[in-house]
Amino acid sequence: MFEKLLLMEQKYEEISSKLSEPEIISDNKVYTQLMKEFKNLSPIIEKYREYKKSKENYVEAKELLDAGGLDKDFKEMAQAELEQAKDEIDSATEELKILLLPKDPNDDKNVIIEIRGGAGGEEASLFANSLYRMYTMYAEARGWKQEILNANPTELGGFKEISFSIMGDGAYSRLKYESGVHRVQRVPETESQGRIHTSTVTVAVLVEADEVELEINTADLKIDYFRASGAGGQHINKTESAVRITHLPTGVVVECQDERSQHKNKDRAMKILRSRLYEALQQEQNDKIASERKMQVGTGDRSERIRTYNYPQGRLTDHRIGLTIYRLEDMLNGNLDEVFDALATADQAAKLANQEQ
Repeated sequence: MFEKLLLMEQKYEEISSKLSEPEIISDNKVYTQLMKEFKNLSPIIEKYREYKKSKENYVEAKELLDAGGLDKDFKEMAQAELEQAKDEIDSATEELKILLLPKDPNDDKNVIIEIRGGAGGEEASLFANSLYRMYTMYAEARGWKQEILNANPTELGGFKEISFSIMGDGAYSRLKYESGVHRVQRVPETESQGRIHTSTVTVAVLVEADEVELEINTADLKIDYFRASGAGGQHINKTESAVRITHLPTGVVVECQDERSQHKNKDRAMKILRSRLYEALQQEQNDKIASERKMQVGTGDRSERIRTYNYPQGRLTDHRIGLTIYRLEDMLNGNLDEVFDALATADQAAKLANQEQ
């Protein structure tokens, strides 16, 4: 590990030097690539240098103690420095192991989130809206942008389904664990007897893939245009602006009708289609390394029940890592970092265990 770190530090110094060269600064493409590498290496090198400094302090303290001839106070001080340096070395070593884990190449990308009401009828649709609000409030708090790509609203203010993009640095790294079945337990507004109902909503988090990453042959597409419609007759469109795209080789179908413009709906449908096909490609690759995937928290199984939101108890439970938080309203208002941090830590621990095996 430390031989690798030494080579990484040398590379870091080379990049740092290049970034000040006029010919590099004038070449936007090369400069951007080098800055990205520099940014990725920075936290590793900073921690490695902390490790080296602690190691130096440890050696100095040990040499003092081994030399002997110290008075009592000075000896105690040297012993305290030795122990502190050892703790710092151990801590830095563990942190470096995590920093050196292979980084998910999609972590810095934007995402498309698809939320669909499952079991529970209108109550499931209403909770789909609650989850949409939760994720967009989280995005807003982080300064990320969001855009609705397609929505199928209900008369009572829920969503049968909604697709939206979240654009921001590290969006996928934070939201990638959200794919799966989310279960809600609460008394519906329409329930006169006050009985608790259980409903489910399915969430899928897709990487927003661009045209360079995934080229789609237009000959493989069947495109249909039709008139858009909404809940209770709202947003009825007299022109055929809604778009349905079928990818013939895979059978994947995407619809978009949220915009008045046929062109905009087509662009949005293609964005969703590209991301779904990219996800399928990733899933295929993940299946080839299934043993490694079993060690991880899980980032894509839509049939897996991952979380329960219990309103009467004010409780959120993530079943994958056994996390329970009794601040449900706070979570639903987008304060999700505690959950996302715990999921990321569990995933890192699983990867470390797998690596050591």
